[in-house]
Amino acid sequence: MFKNIISKRAVIIPLLMLSAMWFGYFLQMQGFFQSCFGAIIPLLPEGLLGVITSPLLHGNIDHIISNSIPVAVLLFLLYQFYPLVANKVFIIGWLATGLLVWLLPPIDILTGDYMYTCTIGASGVVYVLAFFLFFSGVFKWNMKLLTISLLVVLYYGSLVWGMFPEELFYNLQEPSKISWQAHLSGAVVGSIIAFAFKNVGDRKKKYIWEFPNYYSEKDDKLWQEYKENHPEDFLELPYKKRDDIWDHLDELRKK
Repeated sequence: MFKNIISKRAVIIPLLMLSAMWFGYFLQMQGFFQSCFGAIIPLLPEGLLGVITSPLLHGNIDHIISNSIPVAVLLFLLYQFYPLVANKVFIIGWLATGLLVWLLPPIDILTGDYMYTCTIGASGVVYVLAFFLFFSGVFKWNMKLLTISLLVVLYYGSLVWGMFPEELFYNLQEPSKISWQAHLSGAVVGSIIAFAFKNVGDRKKKYIWEFPNYYSEKDDKLWQEYKENHPEDFLELPYKKRDDIWDHLDELRKK
């Protein structure tokens, strides 16, 4: 019974993604992917490799742990409740977010200075999944999927602040290492994909009574058969004539 409730892909895909992320981090610890190799470097040809590899690389143990939990949870929700489009959302979201980060000019929005940045980490994918799951439920207006949207807001609603540079909120001694560009790109891509796939899969269920003129007595065969077999039930019932108060005038006077 349990296997009929939980999709196999909803378990396997998150485990494969986590394995790839931790294997990538292990290779980093062994000296592979040194410097900016494998990272997204905006507007530079050598940075295009990062469109594919950057979500599998992380700066430190805290970085990969902080991404592992939301990746596992959101991928599970994606493959469990959106099986028809899950692969497309995951792959398109991964590549489109990386490409958008690569296309964004690496300029400090506060100073206008050009920055040579190397972006790694799965946070862009996290934002794709979170924003897709939220907006897809809203666009489809399906109660089950709206519940998923509310869960995403409840547990990951604070992600919205990551779409803005930390410098807007804190006085930092040095530029932030958190890529708000990746977060913003993931949010935009996830929202667009949710809109593009709004008519695929589960949508709002419309019950028969929500349709105008949904019931026609002529189309109800059981009702017609009953009328034919029990005509006595449809005879006009006798009714008592309404009393005329003037007929009881003498009685009222005596009282």
